[in-house]
Amino acid sequence: LDKLNDPENAVRIVKQTKSTEGAKMVAKFFQKLNDYTSAIQFLVLSRCVDEAFQLAVQNAKMDLFADIVGEGASLEDYHSIAVYFEGERNHLQAGKFYHKAGEHSKALRHLLKVAASTQDDSEALNLAIQVVGSSGQAHLARQLIEFLMGETDGVPKDAKYLFRLYMARKQYKEAAKTAVIIAREEQSAGNYRNAHDVLYNMYQELVKNKIQVPWEMANNLMILHSYTLARLHVRRGDHLRGARMLLRVANNISKFPAHIIPILTSTVIECHRSGLKNSAFTYAAMLMRPEYRKDIDEKYKKKIEAIVRKPQKTEEPEKFTRCPFCSNDVPESDLYCGNCKNNLPYCIATGYHILHNDLTVCPSCKFPATRTELLKLVEDGIVCPMCVETISDSD
Repeated sequence: LDKLNDPENAVRIVKQTKSTEGAKMVAKFFQKLNDYTSAIQFLVLSRCVDEAFQLAVQNAKMDLFADIVGEGASLEDYHSIAVYFEGERNHLQAGKFYHKAGEHSKALRHLLKVAASTQDDSEALNLAIQVVGSSGQAHLARQLIEFLMGETDGVPKDAKYLFRLYMARKQYKEAAKTAVIIAREEQSAGNYRNAHDVLYNMYQELVKNKIQVPWEMANNLMILHSYTLARLHVRRGDHLRGARMLLRVANNISKFPAHIIPILTSTVIECHRSGLKNSAFTYAAMLMRPEYRKDIDEKYKKKIEAIVRKPQKTEEPEKFTRCPFCSNDVPESDLYCGNCKNNLPYCIATGYHILHNDLTVCPSCKFPATRTELLKLVEDGIVCPMCVETISDSD
């Protein structure tokens, strides 16, 4: 440094040898050059943390200092950093470092200040959830819940934050109820894949933690999955299965308010094409109601009107397969056995009830499937319709 004026080699040697004394010398060299960024870095490397902290304070380099000390600082160092940011009114950073210092109450106070004063509150709220989750303190949880519910400022926050809070605190039953609310909102907005994923992920959390899945959650996931399968079957040219899944969805059409007319239209078209003429007539007649008729796609309007004017009440009889519990014959798309009174698990590949003599599970999500049907999807390179993971033949 002094004789050859070769700081590059000096830096290389210090980084290779981790020499404390060498790091000190390099730090002083950079201080003389007013290169405070490098000086702080090498002061920390030489374990002169207090000196590095003071240099950061004097030269407004606290963000840099905080990044350099990273996860290896002491609680006292984190406290000092938090106090500095508090003085600077940087509430987000103050909250972050009070959290690292284990001072959860102060951390939450600063983070809620940020969340209350900005529209982009996601970072502050996600960090606040971490704070409350790691603190284990019920009074802090109550404080955050009041804020999220809008009791503090009259502005309720997105339900996803409440869901994340319950998950962080391992309150899975409350998280499940919130997940159902979030999924319902997504579904009402027409975001069916998002709604499906919210319910699927929550379902998996409950199973992992050996908590019974609420019927409403499982039923909503089944209906959303039936919608996914209806599209898959139609795309693959399996119109009868597509029609059966659309009938299940149409029977719950109030859960799909954003796309009532397109879904009912598809149901009519697929049922008529598959020989389910009576079902086609039922939903065509529904589409002829004044509140729906005016919005039917012109491409299908005449066909639907013709189905209503000249009704055909014939219906292709549904195939019966064995109930997996009592061996009673049940229509293959029915998910309830009237004989043994059991709700029947559904195949994630077809949407029909499972068969006890042709059963497998997806290796990723562990949801049940009819083995021969899931193999057909695998052979065609189609991912698991439930978890969207790729399955190989060897799995």
